[in-house]
Amino acid sequence: MRVTVVGGGIAGLTCALSLHAAGFEPRVYEAARTIEAVGVGINLLPHAVRELSELGLEAGLASVALPPHRLSYHDRTGEKLWEEPLGRAAGYHWPQYSVHRGRLQMLLLSAVRERLGPDSVRTGLSFRRFEQTASGVRAHFDDRSSGLPAVDDADVLVGADGIDSAVRARLYPDESPPKWNGVHMWRGVARHPRFLDGRSIVVAGGTPGAKFVAYPIEDAPAAGGEALVNWVLEVRHGTPAPPPDETGRRVTVAEARAGLSSWDLPWIDLGTLAARSSAVLEYPMLDRDPLPRWSFGRVTLLGDAAHPMFPMGMNGGSQSVVDTRVLAWCLAREHDPVAALRRYDGMRRPVVNAVVLANRDLGPEEIIARAEDHGGALPAGQAEKIATDYRTLAQATAAQVNTHPSWTVPRRAADPAR
Repeated sequence: MRVTVVGGGIAGLTCALSLHAAGFEPRVYEAARTIEAVGVGINLLPHAVRELSELGLEAGLASVALPPHRLSYHDRTGEKLWEEPLGRAAGYHWPQYSVHRGRLQMLLLSAVRERLGPDSVRTGLSFRRFEQTASGVRAHFDDRSSGLPAVDDADVLVGADGIDSAVRARLYPDESPPKWNGVHMWRGVARHPRFLDGRSIVVAGGTPGAKFVAYPIEDAPAAGGEALVNWVLEVRHGTPAPPPDETGRRVTVAEARAGLSSWDLPWIDLGTLAARSSAVLEYPMLDRDPLPRWSFGRVTLLGDAAHPMFPMGMNGGSQSVVDTRVLAWCLAREHDPVAALRRYDGMRRPVVNAVVLANRDLGPEEIIARAEDHGGALPAGQAEKIATDYRTLAQATAAQVNTHPSWTVPRRAADPAR
């Protein structure tokens, strides 16, 4: 079975690896002319790390990422409100990883080209439209270098092209723009001395627009050196409205310092973070309304193309990885691709739509929002219940992740012609 994957980001590349592992023939089409190691930090939760490990990427992940040991919530003065262990320390059979998004994408890209061939990822091709019949689907692209049209014929088309998905726009041509909650995220990466235990994810503040996040994504190159730290400051510039047109605006060092000046976290030098960041970029916090359907005949969506969400709970990228594995499993278990995509839709969409809505209600970060209103730390039982309920909703408790049957498909199960 041939599969056209639109989008060469983390979701699209993982989709290609998952499909190939199940015996299919995916080809990835990316609009950017080159795929480069850009971006900032991302967290992969144990349910995603399990899936990537089962794709043979465990050693590669360990070489480019750091396993955080705990999540620590604090108020604006650095007073600890609540914390919990992460990854193996929390009873998972797999670690959690914090990693530079660009390094993760390069790891995936290298694996795709090694396993599927150097021409398995084609860049500089912008998706325009598709047409499908009872026996296949044809995708149309514009070649950004030559200006000429290009087509690809396959059995299935997967839209993995992010929050502004061109495939989704074809399925839902009347959909409104992404929803903005009025919050901008200032994101940077900088060298900084180890803070706390050197393996903590720190979330400080309260409600969206008044929050600071920091965690290491790379150890110091030598003993006594400085780690590479990913940091995010949320600022609220106004009331929610149509999303701003400008994404990735460069924030000046002076502006960043001013935004951080009202924070007093004694174990981290916020001014140093701002000054040492090669770039501090501003992004609006966006999501989209959950869809009633992802799959239409031989065409489906996954990742941010299907379920863009606010970044509470560090769940967006991890859910995208799981999407890819379930999709490959469904295609291998059904002889009819249309039935397979319908099965995938029914298995994944209700779960992830619930996470999207939970993140609008702050997800596990309800803990610090309520603590801010409460005037101090919540009783431990209340905080634990909020965190556990969220993990259960996302099908990501240690028990759920450790015990669910593997999505790995013996290649012979995917061999019969379709």
